[in-house]
Amino acid sequence: MNILLTGAFGNIGSYVLAELLRREHTVRCLTLDTPADRRRAAQFPQLTDVRWADITDADAVEAAVDGMDVVAHFAALIPPGSEANPELARAVNVDGTANVIAACQAQSVAPRLIFASTFDVHGDTLHKTPPRQIDDPLEALDDYSAHKIECEAMVRTSGLECFVPRFVDVPVIGLRKAEPIMFEIGLANRIEVLHPLDAAVAVANALDVDAVWGRTLFIGGGEQCQVTYREFLTRIMGAMGLQLPPDGAFADKPYATDWVDTAESQQLLRYQQRDFDAITADIAALLGVRRYLMPVVRPFVQRSMLKMSPYWAG
Repeated sequence: MNILLTGAFGNIGSYVLAELLRREHTVRCLTLDTPADRRRAAQFPQLTDVRWADITDADAVEAAVDGMDVVAHFAALIPPGSEANPELARAVNVDGTANVIAACQAQSVAPRLIFASTFDVHGDTLHKTPPRQIDDPLEALDDYSAHKIECEAMVRTSGLECFVPRFVDVPVIGLRKAEPIMFEIGLANRIEVLHPLDAAVAVANALDVDAVWGRTLFIGGGEQCQVTYREFLTRIMGAMGLQLPPDGAFADKPYATDWVDTAESQQLLRYQQRDFDAITADIAALLGVRRYLMPVVRPFVQRSMLKMSPYWAG
């Protein structure tokens, strides 16, 4: 199958790319020409077709879509970058998606379209009894979620054969830097996670499951990946040899996270293979010999992290 993958070297996209190649699909990638993406592309020596272009370039997008059976659209500017630069975020997220849709419509035989969305489109739901259902109301809480809501509507009215997976939180399997946004989520918030390998399996399996086309489905880790934000951070940071910052460093407010009903998507796509322990184990494995340095550097890392919190007065 000929597949165009946008955002091919992002957190989810890179795993989707690897899974598609493993299944011997012919994959063309559309991505920005950056040093980081050049390095990531080099990790896929079997990849022979990369279009180094901007999703906001309508001509480049149309050329990339030509001849494809499926377009998997994962390119997006996400928080905190989307909130720091809303004009750029709209150009990438909304105008870029419009370019993808138009390019698909322009083909003599329109490809199927997978549009990657997010649970964030449901807004603050923590006052409701979980799990969330796919037909729950939509509520934009920031530019990013507003863009996704707008794009979902564009996709549904495009006349294309589409599948819209709404992903829960997909943690980076890596030793990532702390960001101030981590302190904006209340520790009591419910959060569901999904291993990126399982996200990739869901996308790849969807190519062969007719029942998902024309549908919007939650893609999440299931009950074995449903935790509170306190537990999520404690275990993720613990895997990196760090400790949870004091409660006073965190906002005491709801955030766009929750547990979701994935019974139907799991029945159709059979992708939930890894629990939260697998996520933390994979992160911990990346420490390698650095785990022996953590007792020395931990106090400095912890203090640096606390300085990012706008709520910490200690």
